[in-house]
Amino acid sequence: MPELPEVEALVRFLGERTTGRAVAGIEVGSIAALKTVDPPVTALVGGVVTGWARHGKWLDMAVAGGRSDRSAVAGSADAVHLVFHLARGGWVRWSDKLPATRVKPRLGGSGKGAIIACRIRLDDGSGFDLTEAGTRKRLAVHVVGQPRDVAMVASLGVDPLDAAFTAGVLERLLSSRNQQVKGLLREQSAIAGIGNAYSDEILHAARFSPFKLTGSFTQEETDRLHAAIGQVLGEAIRTASGKPAKELKDAKRAGMRVHGRTGEPCPGWDGTPCGDTVHEVSFADRSLQYCPTCQTNGQILADRRLSRLLK
Repeated sequence: MPELPEVEALVRFLGERTTGRAVAGIEVGSIAALKTVDPPVTALVGGVVTGWARHGKWLDMAVAGGRSDRSAVAGSADAVHLVFHLARGGWVRWSDKLPATRVKPRLGGSGKGAIIACRIRLDDGSGFDLTEAGTRKRLAVHVVGQPRDVAMVASLGVDPLDAAFTAGVLERLLSSRNQQVKGLLREQSAIAGIGNAYSDEILHAARFSPFKLTGSFTQEETDRLHAAIGQVLGEAIRTASGKPAKELKDAKRAGMRVHGRTGEPCPGWDGTPCGDTVHEVSFADRSLQYCPTCQTNGQILADRRLSRLLK
């Protein structure tokens, strides 16, 4: 699943190529992916892309001056946003010259092969497809007057790249509950944009067990976690910056120190190999990776959901 750094890179990539261009057409390939009906997708057609934004893991393309026969849009008669979440199997496929053949609508997808859920054509023949692979089709596409019209966008917590995300804010989030710290980092209503992969990376850099309880954090530990969040996300964004969309997945995988590295030597939280190997805890639909030496004082976590919590 693309997380904050990849989504940020996609927003910049698409913004450079689409801002100022008119939307010549939009084709829906997966009816299940389209979550809104008013305004219709045709409201985008004829409008000019005015910019892109990121809301956590959500991408937001703003379009002005689309078709006048659409329903009134709250906030502005000319404003419309294409807001989408790529979920686990979704991606953006850019083309300088889209094929002339139209995408055929379908009620859903079967099998693991990628399908084209939505295609956006621009006036110069370029454009992009929103694709989705895997058996679970969860890509979500919304056409709305304002991004906050999407309930999940409205419920997002603080953005970890925002200046408002201070160590004090993190301290309040940690102390307001008593849950596993990895769960807090992945909770979009608390901190927006961090998922399974980067939470592993952040906790490794900060030297914390994924099961450490948030209520046990000292001030020094809070400051260390806050610094690690900025460091890991900042490095990932710098790595992804300027790369075409098709290279971002590989760049993400290559930059991981522990996530997805089960059985490999741990590179050490500070870049000095610790001599241990990366271990894994598997759950029903995901897994986490960690280093016992760097994060759990050498303790191996049981490979099950009810692992003994580390304080």
